[in-house]
Amino acid sequence: MTINFDNKVAIVTGAGGGLGRSHALQLAERGAKVVVNDLGGNVDGTGGSSEAADKVVEEIKAAGGEAISNGSSVTDKSGVNKLVEDTMSAFGRIDILINNAGVLRDKSFAKVTLDDFEFVVDVHLMGSVYCTKAVWPIMVEQNYGRIVMTSSSSGIFGNFGQSNYGAAKMGVVGLMNTLKIEGKKYNIKVNSLVPVAATRMTENLGMPDAVFESLKPETVSPAVIFMSSENAPDGAMISAGAGVFAKAEIVHSEGIALKGDDLNADMLADKWSEVSDMQNGKALLSGAEHTAHIFKKLSG
Repeated sequence: MTINFDNKVAIVTGAGGGLGRSHALQLAERGAKVVVNDLGGNVDGTGGSSEAADKVVEEIKAAGGEAISNGSSVTDKSGVNKLVEDTMSAFGRIDILINNAGVLRDKSFAKVTLDDFEFVVDVHLMGSVYCTKAVWPIMVEQNYGRIVMTSSSSGIFGNFGQSNYGAAKMGVVGLMNTLKIEGKKYNIKVNSLVPVAATRMTENLGMPDAVFESLKPETVSPAVIFMSSENAPDGAMISAGAGVFAKAEIVHSEGIALKGDDLNADMLADKWSEVSDMQNGKALLSGAEHTAHIFKKLSG
């Protein structure tokens, strides 16, 4: 099967470099008309310039593709509206949204300021919300859409010094989990990328050169191409790095039902090894499934 995006229009946020640039180039290579959005700021979100986005547009055009640039910040509602207006004016539709824009302001929770915490959440979580909200009615009207959130192992599994980043990155998974349900009848599929890549955001982690070299953004983008395609999964978290791909899930144990008028925390403590036994654990696909599981255990 060859994936192609002929007559499809894709917006990629934060596409002036790193993962976003790679996603944009690979989408264009397969026929998509691409809107390269990038504020052009530093890793911590300061500064701004359209130069990075313009260069990626030039690369796409030089290879025979179609693209325009946009310098809106994903944290600015009016800027996001302009991003969508520019896209519709140029191409008349929006089929794919890649929520990739991001920043880092790493510090331990004891040391991070609330301003820095809020800023990181605003960019990653609310930026994804603003962009998705802006394209949603267009995709509903078209009865077609593919949306990719960018999550992180820091959100799903945790990472020292990234409480702000981790909270935001788990937040986009929660957003995905509801949108996959709400978008189903409109043929809108929503998935999440869990990337490991050598970019500006990871260059200070002290990786050996050989490891850093293997983690090229180009080895991650195939997951985004797949999640943006006609036959994309729905509600999946795909881990990607150095050509290694895996599906991540939030798994629920079988659990036990503690019954009786004397139900108390001591009983839970005594049975914790059974409650937390993941041998028969499974991924649940909605909150309704979670509730159904509880009532099933009560009736068992």
